[in-house]
Amino acid sequence: MGGVGFAVSGRRGDDPTQYPGKLTWYVVMTLMAAAMGGLIFGYDIGISGGVTSMAPFLEKFFPSVYHNQMDDTSTNQYCKFDSQILTLFTSSLYLAALVASFFASTMTKKFGRRKSMMFGGLIFLVGAIINAAAVHISMLIIGRVLLGIGVGFANQSVPLYLSEMSPYNYRGTFNVCFQLMITIGILVANLFNYFFAKIEGGWGWRLSLGLAGVPAIIIIISSFFLSDTPNSLVDRGRDEEAKTLLKRIRGVENIDAEFNDILAARNDARLVQNPWQNIFKSRCYRPQLVMSILIPFFQQLTGINVIMFYAPVLFKTIGFGSDASLMSAVITGVINVLATCVSIGFADRWGRRTLFLEGGVQMLIFQIAVAALIGAKFGVTGDVTELPKWFAIVVVICICFYVAGFAWSWGPLGWLYPSEIFSLEIRSAGQSVNVAVNMFFTFLVAQVFLGMLCTMKFGLFIFFAFFVVLMTLFCYFFMPETKNIPIEEMTRVWRDHWFWKRFMNDPNDPVNGAIKMNRIEQV
Repeated sequence: MGGVGFAVSGRRGDDPTQYPGKLTWYVVMTLMAAAMGGLIFGYDIGISGGVTSMAPFLEKFFPSVYHNQMDDTSTNQYCKFDSQILTLFTSSLYLAALVASFFASTMTKKFGRRKSMMFGGLIFLVGAIINAAAVHISMLIIGRVLLGIGVGFANQSVPLYLSEMSPYNYRGTFNVCFQLMITIGILVANLFNYFFAKIEGGWGWRLSLGLAGVPAIIIIISSFFLSDTPNSLVDRGRDEEAKTLLKRIRGVENIDAEFNDILAARNDARLVQNPWQNIFKSRCYRPQLVMSILIPFFQQLTGINVIMFYAPVLFKTIGFGSDASLMSAVITGVINVLATCVSIGFADRWGRRTLFLEGGVQMLIFQIAVAALIGAKFGVTGDVTELPKWFAIVVVICICFYVAGFAWSWGPLGWLYPSEIFSLEIRSAGQSVNVAVNMFFTFLVAQVFLGMLCTMKFGLFIFFAFFVVLMTLFCYFFMPETKNIPIEEMTRVWRDHWFWKRFMNDPNDPVNGAIKMNRIEQV
């Protein structure tokens, strides 16, 4: 197939070599189909806040919350929606995803990335059906748990699939498509909530929850037509099949340099008998482990999920009407999608580090602006009965700039960067750590946000801004650039880094020593 040629110098060993190949239509279609896995995660993020702001849903499943809101005549806008029961409905999914991610690691390594995606889609579909048909709170919880399992498997397997399948100098572009699908899922969910909330009879929430099955069906069908990655096939001993596939996805016959590097990575991997034990104990994996923990930690502590989960509730809290709050959530969803496209176009040109830093600065500026606006209008009491239209417009504009900063930096790159930095022997385990940390802090922020808003008032946005400062400084000093580095050559960025090289070049590390000896023997 025709395409754009690409090459790079440098590989395992001292002699420079090139990875010849083309950007084939086969690999483009394959990667876009796999990226659809992000839809299930995004749809759920977007749907939860809208459904929990629908009065018929609250009246049926959370009557105490519904009656408290109806009876609440207070003008304190900070505390109107503080309910741990209600937030548990939203956040419980992420606990299930956290646990599922560890099982997904084993399945992804043993059976391949494709089957893990398929399984996640099937479980998510069952959860969506149960939620749509729910007549009791127990059905909602069971459905949420199944949705969480599906999310855990998809978030484990899809980023790995995209990173391994992509040509190395297009890896950022295609991996960011996962985040693009997340943002599209959020936008579609917000649109559905806006229209379904208007359905007479109050059953629109069933459509909102049930249509989560559509992205699940998409990923299930896509998985039937996807091939597995060459890296995964080699890891499972199917070398000839992997070589044939590599020729097909690169569009050339001469794939020996890349294939030999994958084989060498597999041989290194076989020296690591217990990846879970080694990833935590071996110093040579310390840089990647730190990144896989801190990147999802900081990603969630940007405060983005305050906007994405509870956008309708948040806008309603700061004085918008019900329709206006849902429409404002749609507006931020559109900005989220458009800004993610910026990352698709420039992640491989400008580099990951540049986008991380710019996005951090932009988020910080507009978080402080939102805090100042809300603080000036609501003060510490939160008592306000009417907001001028100009105020609402300015708040939405500031939030849109904040969302845009996240959407072209920490949103997509928070999934891309951890998925490309691990060597083959610990890649599945490392991605599980990344997903587990992400899900834990997603759960934590979702669960405590409304209570924190009630307690901290407008200071909540300052709280998140503090972490944005920390993560931007962390990126500046400790994050090496990974653009245009082949995935099986990624260890060199750590060996050359001013800080991390002390861990990578430790001669007393038994795993590091064994891998070095193995490479010498191969040469």
